[in-house]
Amino acid sequence: MLGLQLPTDPRWAELVRQDLPELLTDHAWCEQKAASNAISMIVRHPELGDLVTELTRIAQEELEHFRQVVEKIHARGWALGPERKDNYVNELMQFVRKDGSREERLVDRLLFSAMIEARSCERFKVLTEEVADPELREFYRELMISEAGQYTTFIGFARQFGGRVDVDARWKEFLAYEAGVVARYGTAPTMHG
Repeated sequence: MLGLQLPTDPRWAELVRQDLPELLTDHAWCEQKAASNAISMIVRHPELGDLVTELTRIAQEELEHFRQVVEKIHARGWALGPERKDNYVNELMQFVRKDGSREERLVDRLLFSAMIEARSCERFKVLTEEVADPELREFYRELMISEAGQYTTFIGFARQFGGRVDVDARWKEFLAYEAGVVARYGTAPTMHG
């Protein structure tokens, strides 16, 4: 379903098992950034009522996930650390069109969002299989389902608002680009590290 061309490096799971506080802190900030991304698209496209409604729901869901992750951190006696830079996401953002038509830029932003949700979904699946803590395994199973839904939502909106853009061809380009990016990751105990 997700179409990812390269799976997560298996060494990533071991890094995460060794440093759950780092994973959870980074994950919390990823959720906050996902909420900000949804709000940013609302600001850029207020005229698209269906998009605004759904992105509002997604932003709220992402903030709820942020709250839940922070709860998991505090329940284990840990503190939420400072925000982390997400190099993976920053590299993906370089592929997003900055020029072209308004339609092309919207499609790219939606596909960028879908790509992050797809990779996060895949990483959450790994966590459901590799994390020793049963509560966290169940938590990540629930989030995996949520991310899959958001992935489909973003792809669906890209197709709905794509107009003359060949969304499927552009998605294939995103998948190929992302495979090149993710090949350099899997070396840190962070969500996309």
